This record gives sequence, structure tokens and C-alpha cells, in this order.
Amino acid sequence: MLHLSASLWILLTVCWAQQTPLPTTHSPNQNRGIKFRLAGYPRKHNEGRVEVFYNQEWGTICDDDFTMENAHILCRHLGFTEATGWTHSAKYGKGVGRIWLDNVICSGSEKSITDCNSRGWGNSDCTHEEDAGVICKDERIPGFIEPNTIETEQRQVEEIRLRPAVSGAKNRLPVAEGILEVKHKDSWEQVCDAGWTVKNSRVVCGMLGFPSDKKLNKNFYKRIKKQAAVKRPPKVALKPRLYLERQKPAFRLHSVQCTGSEVHLSLCPMDFYKVNSSSTCDGSPVVVSCSMGHAISSSLLSNKKKKVTVQREETIRLKGGSRPGEGRVEILKNGQWGTVCDDRWDLQAASVVCRELGFGSAKEALTGARMGQGMGPIHMNEVRCTGLESSIWDCQYKNITEEDCKHTEDAAVKCNSPYMGYERTIRLAGGRTRTEGRVEVLYGPRGSERWGLICGEGWGTMEAATVCQQIGLGYVSSALQETWYWDASNVTQMVLSGVRCSGNEMSLQQCTHHGTVSCKNTGTRHAAGVICSETASDLVLHAALVQETAYIEDRPLHMLYCAAEENCLSSSARNANWPYGHRRLLRFSSQIHNNGRADFRPKAGRHSWVWHECHGHYHSMDIFTHYDLLTSNGTKVAEGHKASFCLEDSDCQELVSKRYECANFGEQGITVGCWDLYRHDIDCQWIDITDVKPGNYILQVVINPNYEVAESDFTNNAMKCNCKYDGHRIWIHNCHLGDAFSEEANKQFEQYRGQLNNQII
Repeated sequence: MLHLSASLWILLTVCWAQQTPLPTTHSPNQNRGIKFRLAGYPRKHNEGRVEVFYNQEWGTICDDDFTMENAHILCRHLGFTEATGWTHSAKYGKGVGRIWLDNVICSGSEKSITDCNSRGWGNSDCTHEEDAGVICKDERIPGFIEPNTIETEQRQVEEIRLRPAVSGAKNRLPVAEGILEVKHKDSWEQVCDAGWTVKNSRVVCGMLGFPSDKKLNKNFYKRIKKQAAVKRPPKVALKPRLYLERQKPAFRLHSVQCTGSEVHLSLCPMDFYKVNSSSTCDGSPVVVSCSMGHAISSSLLSNKKKKVTVQREETIRLKGGSRPGEGRVEILKNGQWGTVCDDRWDLQAASVVCRELGFGSAKEALTGARMGQGMGPIHMNEVRCTGLESSIWDCQYKNITEEDCKHTEDAAVKCNSPYMGYERTIRLAGGRTRTEGRVEVLYGPRGSERWGLICGEGWGTMEAATVCQQIGLGYVSSALQETWYWDASNVTQMVLSGVRCSGNEMSLQQCTHHGTVSCKNTGTRHAAGVICSETASDLVLHAALVQETAYIEDRPLHMLYCAAEENCLSSSARNANWPYGHRRLLRFSSQIHNNGRADFRPKAGRHSWVWHECHGHYHSMDIFTHYDLLTSNGTKVAEGHKASFCLEDSDCQELVSKRYECANFGEQGITVGCWDLYRHDIDCQWIDITDVKPGNYILQVVINPNYEVAESDFTNNAMKCNCKYDGHRIWIHNCHLGDAFSEEANKQFEQYRGQLNNQII
């Protein structure tokens, strides 16, 4: 207890020697002297780093082999009914002292963590960078007795907010200016402004999702203080009423001394007013004003204003996240996007990224490609930031060598975002779990809003993804146009139809829709629904292989009957003199990787797969890829398409096992970390260029073009190559993913004028 600040400990310390037996806990005699507590930052009272008191010393638990079963048991030790999640890699900060338990394996039926298999007390090969944490359901075990060893006063800042000085302003979100309040038990209390600095304000704004603080109009708040001091009858009070007029401040903190680099107020030195103390604040409540980041302010603009807003060149972006402010970190270097290696990746570096993107400080600095693996170069390694830098490029870092990192080590972030209240205007009803159901939206003019349904006609993956994001349920798993099996609500009226989302919206209300409801089937069974998921797949094409394997073949018509049956030839083939003559085909191989965090499975169940006698296999998706040959202005001159003959794991990364294969009517899909290879010599793996004239073109390949299956990122589904065709030979080069280059590099690519010779460099 002497090694860490008291502000980092949780109030809840469970002493089994003093607890009465419960059905879900172990006998007191068998756990005598063992205690459990939650610690760390930033966190709430029901989450944190797990610490165990054993042999008169506090220590931690290593995250090796940690599971939800372990978390359930530990949460019950702490007096909560169950766990909702667990964390690894010292998410709540590194502990000190012994690491008491390692390789803990519980089945879930144990009454105590001591009944689980482990390496034994004190036997560990871990460091405190691997400390495990738990997130418990905020529901106490009935009859749970809290021991006398619980501290009488909590010295931890869990949650903060800005309360608008004018009461009417509370309906306007986000709240970027107001009186700073900290949550204490069930009430909100203020902070004394004596000695308050802009560095403190910067930390507060970061926690609330804003990149920086801004200068405050102090004269306005001085007038508030004077008006609050004037006593007037209740009926004479000014309107709108001022907060300080109706409530006397109750101060909780004072003497806060942040450096400005902290990601949470708990990390700053501060003093707490004692309960029932006669000490008073010599100043006023702290008022903070935050600057709105461009990430949020741009989403609040109308479509017309967005068009006139000057777009600035990005040098950093987030990919693969389920909501704004989270994702894999990618940076632009020498015109090419690449990732950041997670060696020494921490909250300071993550916060610099978040603020640079227009969000607040970082909630989490994720390692191990937790937001999926990127493609292309890895630009940075061992990034070290103080937290005060304006850009990640201002931090210290190392350049990458081949041996340093792999994409399995891509760094990611979760940023603090301003509270927008979007989840209050949408809900799911009738589902078996909270992650699925019929979509109901709150619609209508202010003051007369009503809940209504969305017409299922045209409802697709992009619209469903926006719903899952808005509610905070992660990624979309399925978009449903009929929901008769979820008919459990009394909401029956359709209020929206023709909803179309681009994928960049923060709420469904920002998507386009019909001015008046136009729906052929207005019955509730045809209302839109969604199924959400915590993870999603992410398909990416291996661009270099296309370039390496491309060639032209003149294939006799008598060998193309099956291809014609599957519509893999251009329309002019119908008028050919079958079986005589030939078709000129541009052939190449496609290697499609699943770099996401969930297996890619076909939308249709195996009961609806179509058997093709000609090729002797089932098709699980009618259209899996589009192949197009385009002019520089985007005009299509030739096309092809590839049905998913069968989705299977052709090969996998090291330590990843194949799960899907086509043989014997097997299950189809692509496992995370595996890829499906369509060789250049199989049917339909081509573009029919028989009618194409010599010239310079763009070869484009798009995976999952109709968004039939949900993915975490659709922007990397397209690949482009420069192409020169002289009527006899073809040269393919500069193949890359559609979002791999900067805007300037893409412009140069599209203005390609052709090769002067056949020496491709």
C-alpha cells in the first residue's frame, strides 16, 4: 500500500475472513487472509486491474491463458454477480510487487480462484506489462457483506462532466463549455479553481473527447457569480436560470496540478476535501471551455456546407474501427500509407494520434493488431511521445527493418469522443439478445417525437452498420429486410423509407432518405432489422500477385462452354461462331486475405447454395469479385465477374489452422489470418478483352462489391493497376489497393499516359 498513490485504489477490498458464506463463494476458512481489489486508471468502480492480497502482500495476476471464466470468478470474489469482459496487457496501468498467479485456467464451476489450475502462488514468468483486469457487471450479489477493511473515503476520480452554466444549454450536444463536475457516489460535485491552470483544462478536455481547451470568457462567469450572490424571490429569478443561482457549490477537489500530458485526471496530483470538513474553497467552481475537433465539427455540418469546406490532405488515419475515434493507426509517408508497430506503444503516443485526428486523449492503446492487420509498409516502430506533441511525427521513433515487425503487431487506438447522445434516438426491439432486433427510430419535430419503423426495402449493410455504430454495438453482422420473427413491439408505423448511408455518418439521421414515406410493404414484418457483432472480417486483395501473374491467352470457344453458362464472357460472345474461333482473355491470380477479426462467411446458408454441374461445385455467393478494365476517365471497356466457386482456406499464416474447405460439401469461408487463392488457370479468373482496342487502361478488381457480407473496412476492397495494351501484348504494373496512396499519388496514377517501351520499372 505504501508504493502507490491512494488515488489509484478502489474502495472495494474484499476480505474473505470476515465474509459470511454465499452460494457463489468459497468457505471463509479456505480463503482466510486472501483479499481482492480493483485498481488502476482510468476506470469506473466496477472495473480495473485485479490485485490479490496473499501472504501479507498485494500482487497482481498475469493475463496468460486468462478467460471469461476467470473473470466471472474474480468478479464474484469482489461482490459482483458476473463479468462482462476482461482486459490484458495492463490496460489499467502496471501494478507493483509480486505477480501472484500465472496461467490461471478456470472451468467456471469453481467457487474460488484458488480452485483453478495455475502455476502456483508466486510462480510466474510475466512482467507487470501483462497484468490482467476485469470488467464486472454493475450489479451486486444479494446479501454480499462488505468488510470493515473498505476505505471510508474514495480518493479516485472516476467520471467527470461539464455542466452548462445556463440551464437551457443542457439540451445542446456536445457540451464543450461549462462548470467542471466530478462524480462522487451518487452525486456530482465541483472543483475549486484556486491554482487551476490551462494544463488541467487540457487534460479535462481530452477526457471529454476534445483535442484542446480554448480561452474562456471570464467576464461572463463573473457576472454569473455576482447574480448568484444577489438574493431574489423565486418568482423574480432570471430566465434562463443560471446554475449557480439554484444550487450552492459542493466542492470535491482542489489544488489540481496536471502537466498537460496526462490522459486522465486521476494521474494528476490533487487534494480531496474531507467529508464533513469545514474547509471551504477560496475561489469559484472551475469552468472549462474546450475546442471542438474537426472530426466532430465536420459531422455536424449540413451537406451543403460540407461541399464548400476545404478538404485538407490527411497524413494520419484510423482504419478498421467500429465507430469514429477508434481503429488501426495508419500514417502517410512518401505518398504511401503504412502502419505503426506496437513495440513500446502506450497511452501517450495513442493520445497524440487521437488529438491530431480531432478527438480527445486515448482511452486505450491497443497492440497485437486488435483492429485488424494492415497491408503495405510499416513506417514506425518504438514510438515514444511525451503526450504534448501536436503530431506523431514530432515523437521519437525508429524506422523499420524487415526483421523488426509484422502486421500482426499493428498498433491501434480507442479515443475519447464527445458525448453526442445519438443512442437516445434509436433502439432495437424484439431480438433474442441486445445485439439484434427490429430498428426503431425516434422521429418527428422536437417536442412531438414518436418511435417508428424503417421500411426494409433497399435496406443494406451500410445502413445496418450505421445503426450498430450509433447504438455502440460494434460492427454489423447482418442487415435484414424482413423481421416478422421479431414482432414483439407495439410500434407499428413506418416513419422512414429509402434510407441510404455512405458509411461515414455518425447516426442514421445523417443518412439520406425519402422526404415522405414511400414503402410498398408497410406491414411490420417488412421493417428493417440488424444483427450486430463485436468483430468483423476484412478482405484484402494481394495486389502484387495480380501484377506478377497477369498474361493474355487466346482460348478456343469449344473450351469456354462452362464459362459462357456462368456469364463470364463479354456480350459479343453470344454472336460468335461456336465452337469455332477464340476469345482473348486477360488472366491473373487473386489471393484474398482475411485481415479482420472474424471469419468471412457467405451470406447464404448452405441450404441455398447453387450446384453447378458444369464445374462440379457449389456457388455460395453469386458475385464475389468484379473485374473491370477502365479508361483513365473511368469508362468501362471490358468486365468480368467471379462467383465464389467455393470459399476456402488455401493457406494460412504461421500458427493459424485452416477451418474451411470445399471438398465433400464442406463449410465455406475464410478464416482470420488465412487466404483464398483463385489461380489464373481456373474458369472466370479473367477479363474478356476480345473487343478492346489497343491503349492505356486501368485494371480494377473489387472484392465483395455489393457489400453482401459485412466487413470492418470496405475502403480496401478495391485494387487498381496501370495497364498498357498494344493489341498483342499487355503490361500490368503499379498495382495497389485503392486507398494505399495519397491523393496526389492517385491523381498521378489516373493521369498515366502509357509506357514508352516495354521495360516496366
